[in-house]
Amino acid sequence: MNISIITVGKLKEKYLKLGIAEYTKRLSAYAKVQEIEVADEKAPEHLSDADMILVKQKEGERILAKISPDTHVIALAINAKQRTSEEFARELDQLATYGKSKIAFVIGGSLGLSEDVMKRANDTISFSKMTFPHQVMKLVLCEQIYRAYRINRNEPYHK
Repeated sequence: MNISIITVGKLKEKYLKLGIAEYTKRLSAYAKVQEIEVADEKAPEHLSDADMILVKQKEGERILAKISPDTHVIALAINAKQRTSEEFARELDQLATYGKSKIAFVIGGSLGLSEDVMKRANDTISFSKMTFPHQVMKLVLCEQIYRAYRINRNEPYHK
């Protein structure tokens, strides 16, 4: 399985980098994981609705440029369906079973994902109805992917 984690913006916080590095190292026993960061669009604090759409479109173009046609795309979105860790594990296992060897998880910037990225997504997932910084979600996502592999192999892991 080849897993790409595509995020908007550069991760700067050392503690998050260390956590993500730990989980990607652990994941290397199960899958090839690639982290892809695309540049975020510089924007002022207060934007009009039209400017927000424009920012998301530009970031979305950068995201879509990193996704090959044969990749199964899962977008992280606050309003998407929430799953238990076991359901998430089962879905990842089914993707592998049905020949989906390339999976890309997409985490948008502070404004979210563009309409084009959402249309390209084969599926969406939400980890909470709460809002989290997208950098934190990358760490949570890495942990949940790792947990899914452990669940699917009946290997022990913290509950």
